[in-house]
Amino acid sequence: MSDLTLDQLRQRVADVLPGVRADLEDLVRIPSVSADPERAEDVRRSAAAVAALLEAEGLATRVVSAEGGAPAVIASRPAPAGAPTVLLYAHHDVQPEGDHADWATPPWEPTEADSPAGPRLFGRGAADDKAGIAAHLGAIRALGDDLGVGVTVFVEGEEEVGSDTLPALLAAHHDDLAADVIVIADSTNWDIGVPALTTSLRGLVRVDVEVRTLTHAVHSGMWGGLVPDALITLSRLIATLHDDAGDVAVAGLHAGPAADVDYPEDRLRAESGVAPGVELVGTGSAVERLWTKPALSITGLDAPKVDGASNTLVPAARAKISMRIAPGDTAESALAALRTHLEAHVPWGARLTVSVVDTGEATQIDATGPVYDVAREAFADAWDGTAPVDMGVGGSIPFIAEFLEAFPQAAVLVTGVEDPDTRAHGANEGLHLAEFERVLLAETLLLARLARSASRA
Repeated sequence: MSDLTLDQLRQRVADVLPGVRADLEDLVRIPSVSADPERAEDVRRSAAAVAALLEAEGLATRVVSAEGGAPAVIASRPAPAGAPTVLLYAHHDVQPEGDHADWATPPWEPTEADSPAGPRLFGRGAADDKAGIAAHLGAIRALGDDLGVGVTVFVEGEEEVGSDTLPALLAAHHDDLAADVIVIADSTNWDIGVPALTTSLRGLVRVDVEVRTLTHAVHSGMWGGLVPDALITLSRLIATLHDDAGDVAVAGLHAGPAADVDYPEDRLRAESGVAPGVELVGTGSAVERLWTKPALSITGLDAPKVDGASNTLVPAARAKISMRIAPGDTAESALAALRTHLEAHVPWGARLTVSVVDTGEATQIDATGPVYDVAREAFADAWDGTAPVDMGVGGSIPFIAEFLEAFPQAAVLVTGVEDPDTRAHGANEGLHLAEFERVLLAETLLLARLARSASRA
């Protein structure tokens, strides 16, 4: 490839940006909600639109799926002799939009509006993760005939529902997806103006827990004081899951140190939306509690509604437990520890049922070596000299572990277009437009410099 300068590449990105944004907006208009069976045709339409965009850039493109899975797109351009191949991942499915009344703008009509940090493009999927698709598309478009590496673009269609058929896709298309470098554009940056490489993610264990104390409801006056009701029983069981400081009290879970990154409490409170006066829970630094220690939440509860509740003892109650597990732990070990804890602490001999909903492995990436050096240099140049932070993420992206297992020799870079106020999955999801241009430039620089490094090797 020709030795394009930073200024030349910056100008190329500026030149393609309007068209890339228009393509992104068209994708956002497709309600590709993979969790909604009634929108299956929209998911197929979204895959076809992504395939058309990549095919227009000269990539050999096809739409694929595994049995029972949503459509994914694989598009490729072979590497020149001696050059590496880079796999670029994103996903085209999105979360449900929820109540439209909670949105300041229509969720399926991309709309530019001001935010406290600058202009954003609002709409479901504008960031997570159709902007990831747009970043890959833009980098390929900016480099054009000067693209000196092989690229394979893999755009999944069911990430938001757990990537159930991803292992089958990776197995069926392993040779087509094999690469020297994998760029996963589905994470976040540390802050507006501060890029990041995600180097650790917590895993996930979700279970439904039911306690039963009666075969049927009975009068609370006639039997209260002798027979335990299921809600009190479940409440007491839930209360054993944390100690008084708010740390998870399940024995046998792993915890580890986190990067030395300062997360000021005022910023944390603003970004999390914690109500005024509410204390933060747990011990250790903020980033340890968010990235490298386990966390446990109750995300659902089955019980009679307060309004209209009869004056009876409830015979059974259920809760959904969502447990994030620290890098270094395994889903199997963490699930066994949780099950042991619940069985040991269920009160009064109540009948306990634990049903596994899903699990996902934690990820720890060794982000050292020449590829990561090139990436850090590209990020620093795109953000005008600000070096990227190596950060953890408290949430889970289990498919990253599947990529690491399928392609153990590849250098995996987890990047993203989001920032702390993106509000992915929630109402008013928005893409910070200035940050998106930096993301696009960083990926363009990365591909150009990987090609240059290979040519000089």
